[in-house]
Amino acid sequence: MELGSSGPARPVGRGRKAQAAVRAATLAELLDRGYAELTVEGVAQRAGVHKTTVYRRWKDRASLVVDALSEHFATDIPTPDTGAIETDLRALARALAQSMTGPVGRAVQTAMYSDAGRLPEIAEARRRVFADRFRRAEPVITRAIERGELPAETDPVELLKTLAAPIYFRLLVSADPVEEGTADQAVRITLAAARAGALTHGSAVAVKATEADAGQA
Repeated sequence: MELGSSGPARPVGRGRKAQAAVRAATLAELLDRGYAELTVEGVAQRAGVHKTTVYRRWKDRASLVVDALSEHFATDIPTPDTGAIETDLRALARALAQSMTGPVGRAVQTAMYSDAGRLPEIAEARRRVFADRFRRAEPVITRAIERGELPAETDPVELLKTLAAPIYFRLLVSADPVEEGTADQAVRITLAAARAGALTHGSAVAVKATEADAGQA
């Protein structure tokens, strides 16, 4: 997705063209100003639309950012269908690593995991963006189950969380470089866990129960 240039843009009218301009302007404002300084008015000016055009589709700043990010990641991290779960997951993990180390990905990290990330609206935005990513990627897991590549009870969300975890750990905790090798290792770990039955429905609940029991001991 091409980001809008700084300053006011030429009027773009309404409809899909206006929506695309608003989304691009939202990402550009996020990059330039961060979430805390982003305003609907600033986005509208940058997109070349009236602010009522923005409010007609997006009720507030948070919903605007969530929608812009969801559409960006849908384009930046497309849902693969290579015919095999290993190559599907490799494509997903590599695209995630590349996207999150790019300009928009770095802006997302700053906006959603800095001090501003403690705001309730940011926490909700983060939850909605991740939920959208899981929803879009879920068919990859469903197809693999149907092909017999994964256990029938595999939980798509738990598998996708496991796939993303090593990448986000490097991005947000250890500050180690995130490369293709990082993504490929995440795939190997995830597939080993899934094929061992560790990522099935109820497995996460069982782990939490075990942790709770250990805490009471």
